[in-house]
Amino acid sequence: MARHAVERIGQLQNMFPTPYKINTLCLIQKYWRYSCPPVTINAITQSGAFVVQVICEFGRFTDFATVTIQRIVMHPAKCFRWRLLGPQLYAVGVLSIPVVAITGAFIGMILALEGFNQFAALGQEDRLGGIINVSVVKQIGPVLAAVMVAGRVGCALAAELGTMRVTEQLDAMRAMGADPMQQLVVPRVLACTIMTPILTMYSNMLGSLGAWLVTVKVFGVSGTDYWYWTAQFVSWREPMGGLFKSVFFGAAIGVVSCYKGFHCRPGAAGVGQAATASFVANFMAIVILNLVLAQFLNAFIRWLFPNLPSVLG
Repeated sequence: MARHAVERIGQLQNMFPTPYKINTLCLIQKYWRYSCPPVTINAITQSGAFVVQVICEFGRFTDFATVTIQRIVMHPAKCFRWRLLGPQLYAVGVLSIPVVAITGAFIGMILALEGFNQFAALGQEDRLGGIINVSVVKQIGPVLAAVMVAGRVGCALAAELGTMRVTEQLDAMRAMGADPMQQLVVPRVLACTIMTPILTMYSNMLGSLGAWLVTVKVFGVSGTDYWYWTAQFVSWREPMGGLFKSVFFGAAIGVVSCYKGFHCRPGAAGVGQAATASFVANFMAIVILNLVLAQFLNAFIRWLFPNLPSVLG
């Protein structure tokens, strides 16, 4: 390739008399344009720009999250002032209870409705409650509650902080000597971190009751068998593991939503894009964290209880 380029440049130079020889650099540039079409160059440029943008975005998010954690660790007394934290706890937790509870109940009922025929075909319908409840408290409940919080609260946080950025309220706070991270971000992150596990408990409870309603009242399975096999399948490890994961889900929702709001683009369209990007990023973070934490908790439980008995025998 290099030899061919040199020969081509030599041929182009011989086409001109000596006083009018073209600069070698110009010939190289012309040959490069001739051998590599603009479409290829544009594709390479766009790919490189995308990689650089992703790396820069990740760096900004890491810096934002580090500053948030630093504010919480270095100034815990300021973080838990009720004047700032109380309204956020109410907005994140209390106002989210109806949607989380209703969604959890219907998920439990749907699982019972879809799984009963398969269990009945094997003669194991009495164990359906144990399977549903261990699935709810270990995986479905925490993820469902986190997704509801991300949709109802995360988008609102991103839109609220994005509006403050667009209207220059954040700059006004800095001009008056206030710290927007301490006043705005930290209370919202703490509220999401504290209230998501509580909402997870509501989701677990309503999911279990919804499954009981369909399994016992609709399909006629004994209520004693339902709760007996639930006690056999669900130990303290499953609910505690789900609550442990929900803490990380809530922290991720708070940090990601506030970051998207703080770095939104100007105008009303920028605020809308920030809210949409907040939900998408939160959902991806929840799914990835769930996979990583599930693997970690399973390995930790196996290490902590190497001779753990199985319910299935």
